[in-house]
Amino acid sequence: MSKKVYCIASFKPKTGKEKELFRVLQALEADTLREDGCIQYKVTRHIPSPFAGGQSFPLVFNEIWADMASFEAHCQRSAIAAFFEAHCLAEDGLVAEHNVCIYSDEPEDFDAPVLG
Repeated sequence: MSKKVYCIASFKPKTGKEKELFRVLQALEADTLREDGCIQYKVTRHIPSPFAGGQSFPLVFNEIWADMASFEAHCQRSAIAAFFEAHCLAEDGLVAEHNVCIYSDEPEDFDAPVLG
């Protein structure tokens, strides 16, 4: 049974702050990739395409974690907590809105064999 956790962390920067916020988010990548359980951690920016007309915040982290414990440990790191405090919660932060969601690649009623 897969224990992987997929995270999509989306950010809407305040007006005129997209480039600066992108650089701040990129600065979190190197140390995060060194964390136990981090499989993928990449900040991306929305680009237009006639084949992808959906709505999204302009900056998105695409993350894959080995398991929930690894994801939750990441969320409690001082650098991550400091980012959210300084840029998402503070009045003078770079983020107007944010949305962090986690996902599983298994159906809710997955009937995994019991190994023993």
